[in-house]
Amino acid sequence: MTNIIHKKRAQKIRKRLKKVNSNRFRLTVFRSSRNISAQIIDDKKNKTLISATSISKKKDNINKKDLSLKVAEKLTKQALDKKITKVYFDRGKYKYHGRIKFFAEALRKGGLIF
Repeated sequence: MTNIIHKKRAQKIRKRLKKVNSNRFRLTVFRSSRNISAQIIDDKKNKTLISATSISKKKDNINKKDLSLKVAEKLTKQALDKKITKVYFDRGKYKYHGRIKFFAEALRKGGLIF
């Protein structure tokens, strides 16, 4: 039942965002129980431009909030190097809460506009 709710939420959010922001790149987020990853996608060319993830071979004892902030800093730096400043934030099936919220706020502080 919850899987159906998550799919509907993701479709509803993505549909609404694509209508309004057709000329921007899409910043999508994936969150697992331990890690977070994000990518900036060009929907017109169906190509991933930039990606960042917290998955590493070395296991550090860092809490999840700090992992989100590190990934946001890394993604922001790569985006600004490629002169990408305006994106739209596709949070997918996740609520704007917790790690997703920290991630989005860190991206805004870094200089991305959405």
